[in-house]
Amino acid sequence: MLGSGSSGNAILIECDGSRLLVDCGFGTRTLAGRLRSIGVEPESIDGCLITHEHSDHVKGAGAAAKRWGWGIYATPGTALAPELEGAAVHKFDPGMTVEFPRMTVATTATPHDANESVGFVVTSRSTGARAGLFYDIGHVSRAIADACESLDILVLESNHDDEMLRNGPYPRFLQARIACKTGHLSNRDAGVFARGSVSRGLNHLVLAHLSERCNAPDVALSSMRDALGKSRFRGTVTAAAQNEVAGPFMPGSARAEQPTQYALAL
Repeated sequence: MLGSGSSGNAILIECDGSRLLVDCGFGTRTLAGRLRSIGVEPESIDGCLITHEHSDHVKGAGAAAKRWGWGIYATPGTALAPELEGAAVHKFDPGMTVEFPRMTVATTATPHDANESVGFVVTSRSTGARAGLFYDIGHVSRAIADACESLDILVLESNHDDEMLRNGPYPRFLQARIACKTGHLSNRDAGVFARGSVSRGLNHLVLAHLSERCNAPDVALSSMRDALGKSRFRGTVTAAAQNEVAGPFMPGSARAEQPTQYALAL
């Protein structure tokens, strides 16, 4: 996790030496610095998958693609983002699977106030390890729940604490937008979904897109740990930070034949 929150999002995925980025909500200087802090040159990334067109997910994608020769992968709706103007965008419809030499990326439509937003499940071709990435979702749809079966790693939104949102600094209209069915997933709803869906094989649950004003890492972690108390989950729970790299997150030894070094390594 290269950073997650309302000021920017980016996730690095590696399978057998092949690298993809999911979202690029940081400028090229910030992104390059975070990548190099974990020994990754930006030019080594094969492509960037975009979940949706909001600035904190796409802000640096067009400039990064031009600077480092990345391919951009996005839905037709997301491809209309001004930040992607002039970039070569490989378009896919929600529900399609995007094929790469070392991994496959299954896409799932997500409930968010964006134009054709999606989440991803990335599968390693060599090991079968699976990572699900679902954030900026107002609720967990049936399609998302189905996509999250039998994962090794799950990145799941845990955006806000309900009470902190109600008593926080945002005006009522913005509170309503955040809490609605096409807004952002609360700590409580993330916990309800995780408790009912996680399997014993899930190694890592990473809480993403925490609000800086209506949440806190200890609040989100406490809520999730309470929710998982009597579940089958035996892995680790981590709250991703806005301004720090978190990880690496690896699949279990039964899946990973040769451990690698980078975030969400499959």
